Amino acid sequence: MTVVCLLGEQGTDVQYELLSRETAREALMTYSFAEPFRNSLAVETVSLGAAVSLCNDLDWYLLRFVDQAIIREPSITSDEWLSRSLATAVRDEQIPPSKTGERLAIYGVVDGSPTEPMYVTRRANRMTFARSKKRLSSASRRMNSMNDHICLITVSLNSRRTFI
Repeated sequence: MTVVCLLGEQGTDVQYELLSRETAREALMTYSFAEPFRNSLAVETVSLGAAVSLCNDLDWYLLRFVDQAIIREPSITSDEWLSRSLATAVRDEQIPPSKTGERLAIYGVVDGSPTEPMYVTRRANRMTFARSKKRLSSASRRMNSMNDHICLITVSLNSRRTFI
């Protein structure tokens, strides 16, 4: 099953915001909800196309209450997520599934919440750090320095996206 995970904007309760609005609630009512990360809402869909369609149906709400919509398609990768734009490009056959893992946003997870992403480029099993818009949060840097286990969320980005 394909999973859509909506990561809420800081300062909002994404589940409340989506489920308290009639149109969004109706679009989501056929799915079972999960909260894999703090302030998130995840649902399983039958395909990548259904996942992208759900995001399109919820677009008005995603723009207002969601920081990131990520999609995990097991036929592409079982342990990495796709950005919404990359999932759309794969669905529309603009990008082949084999070309989805080059540009990545890597989030640490601290106390159940994703940290600021670190942007990297993967080439031949090697990671190259790109200039990022944001730095890792201080909590994530502290965790790294203590060599504690950090759960990572890896999101493949659309290869047409450029780093700043």
